[in-house]
Amino acid sequence: MNSTRSTTTYRSAVVEGIRVFYREAGPPNGQTILMLHGFPSSSRMYEPLIPLLADRYRIIAPDYPGFGHSDAPSPREFAYTFDHLARVIEGLVAQLALASYTLLVQDYGGPVGFRLALRHSDRIDAIIVQNAVAHEEGLGPLWEPRKAYWADRAANEERLRANFLSFDATRQRHVGTSPRPERYDPDTWTDEHAFLSRPGQLEIQSDLFYDYRTNVAAYPDWQAWMRDRQPPLLVLWGRYDPSFTVAGAEAYRRDVPDAEVHMLDAGHFALDEACDEVAARIRSFLANLVRA
Repeated sequence: MNSTRSTTTYRSAVVEGIRVFYREAGPPNGQTILMLHGFPSSSRMYEPLIPLLADRYRIIAPDYPGFGHSDAPSPREFAYTFDHLARVIEGLVAQLALASYTLLVQDYGGPVGFRLALRHSDRIDAIIVQNAVAHEEGLGPLWEPRKAYWADRAANEERLRANFLSFDATRQRHVGTSPRPERYDPDTWTDEHAFLSRPGQLEIQSDLFYDYRTNVAAYPDWQAWMRDRQPPLLVLWGRYDPSFTVAGAEAYRRDVPDAEVHMLDAGHFALDEACDEVAARIRSFLANLVRA
């Protein structure tokens, strides 16, 4: 098995005047997997997974504007909405001439990815969901104060920032309720919080999370698209996620009855604790698509 460094290159492209960082690996003519990351991570979250797939698949894993190593312009210069992030990633896909791809979406990757899918259904070979919600029952009790923020931003913004962007919250997203917290590398949340602490991040992430309400409003459209298209669908769900409930995983079967759904002994970021299993499930799923 090759190391990450021997299989991955680190590149940038300019889309809408924004420098978009992305990781690329694998054979140029291989089936493409477009990996879309969650909050408050970046394409770095896929670093353990990439070398386990890049022997066969072409991997493209970008950072959204405002995340990771991509540019993070002020909200006065760039509208931080999920529609806008999806358009930027759409522009990157066009520059890289990706005619078709499998979507791998985690957390915020779901809202970005489903927007791409609805706009370009013909490009989607399959969808792999890892703790990304498309049904309201997937939103656990932690979402009640977040919904209050959407209802009255001015009254709830200070509280949300103090909790949502804190070091403790950043750690908790990883560890969740796992019975084995010693399996989690503290560098992950320490590095993520360092990114969140950069100048301008409070405003960027507050704006983007306020727009998250548009994702919930769009759930019926995403569900209808899945029911109509019946895309090959693999759902990998960390059962120890403190934010997204296991009901959110099973809900996908309502729309795609043939979906593969697997519960993992892992948290919100399943690659922290179950990377080998995730890789094996993905390889089996994609191999079966080829045989079909």
